[in-house]
Amino acid sequence: MNRFADRRILVTGAASGIGRATALRLLREGGRVVAADIAEEGLAETRGHAEQADVADLLTTRVVDIGDEGSVTSGIRDAVAELGGLDVLVNAAGMLRAAHTHETSLQLWNRIIAVNLTGTFLMTRQALPALLESGRGVVVNFSFTSATFAHPYMAAYAASKGGIQSFTHALALEYAKQGLRAVCVAPGSIKTGITDATPGYLPEDTDWSLFTKLSPVLRTDLESGGAAMGGPETVAGVIAMLASEDGAFVTGTEIRIDGGTHA
Repeated sequence: MNRFADRRILVTGAASGIGRATALRLLREGGRVVAADIAEEGLAETRGHAEQADVADLLTTRVVDIGDEGSVTSGIRDAVAELGGLDVLVNAAGMLRAAHTHETSLQLWNRIIAVNLTGTFLMTRQALPALLESGRGVVVNFSFTSATFAHPYMAAYAASKGGIQSFTHALALEYAKQGLRAVCVAPGSIKTGITDATPGYLPEDTDWSLFTKLSPVLRTDLESGGAAMGGPETVAGVIAMLASEDGAFVTGTEIRIDGGTHA
């Protein structure tokens, strides 16, 4: 498939996990991609994967901190200049921390909201002029299954992802007449750097029985922290559909990708 041969794309969180898998998938489908992340070493690894796939000539990498307004402003400006416009924004960057809600500091709460929710807003706000000028702009935001299903010890994370879903619905309606589509993916039970690190974030007295319902029903050979997981490429494939003309009649909604964990 070559669905993105004439598309200009910016993917955040592209130094690892689902963000990297998405950038590589869209490159393989012919898109010109700016891969952005705060992790410069991870971006270099993403470039290495692109070179192995013989698509590195379509890739540019940029260090961007989505939680910093100045970094976002310059990052979007540089990406749009590099690409000569913008057709697709994929807001994959984010962070997860876990704690008992009664032990969650205001500093931690604000940090999670700032990166996940405010970061998504900042990236989208700055990209909107270029996306609207495109006439076929697409914003793909990242929610998570915790936004609509109970995940213990993740109240701040869940709140940030629920906010992203609501933000996406409002965005879709506000700009629909100008040709913009806005959609959410809601991954769950996907093996990434975040999920690999999650057991280390959980409280020492974690009640593991609360996680018994959080397991996919579809077969998978991957696991993280002893739990069955799907691969990040499974989410990248859905994003490729949503951002292409195959998703032309999809907007203002979220698609859950969790192997039936919450079936």
